[in-house]
Amino acid sequence: MINDDRVARDVIVIGASAGGVEPLMTLLARLPRDFPAAIGIVLHRSPFYETQLPWVLGRHSPLTVVEPADGVALERGVVYVAPRDQHMLFEAAVVRLDRGPKQHRTRPAIDPLFVSAAAAHGPRVVGVLLSGFGGDGVSGFLSIRAVGGITIVQAPDDAQFPTMPLRALKEDHVSAALSVEEIAAALSVLAPGGALEVGAPRTPA
Repeated sequence: MINDDRVARDVIVIGASAGGVEPLMTLLARLPRDFPAAIGIVLHRSPFYETQLPWVLGRHSPLTVVEPADGVALERGVVYVAPRDQHMLFEAAVVRLDRGPKQHRTRPAIDPLFVSAAAAHGPRVVGVLLSGFGGDGVSGFLSIRAVGGITIVQAPDDAQFPTMPLRALKEDHVSAALSVEEIAAALSVLAPGGALEVGAPRTPA
């Protein structure tokens, strides 16, 4: 059983890399218009050209999807997409942008979002890792678990590039491994404080 203490998990942080756009679109499309949580998304992308990622994701979601400016208020029902070439942090009440050193050879990186959210929001945080290469997000998962948060990966057999989910599973930092459709359903239960019955994730050999 996940969230049997019935904590409202109203801060959702999501990381993705290669193969991540399609599952992000699917996930956001399945969340309700009145979804009672703030969502942060980091997708690894090139710093050298503009993309329309917030617009692409917003077309498929009933939620408001924005690329935030530094210092904007953190609000439920809003999806914050990290801008290119800046780390995005979730503080207690605001979103911060930071051009600090690259992590995992990328900026934005997933770990800064996960670690900052865990530090500011504790057990209210749900971290999600989707398709991608490398180990970005794994340390952030450890930070989320350490404060009583929940960590979910896209099931490796559901991900186009399963390296990131597999790395998290191998480090035993994962509460559940689910398909994208199942992740959306789980978040809809967890955000308002519901409990979720799922099997323990299997650690790869």
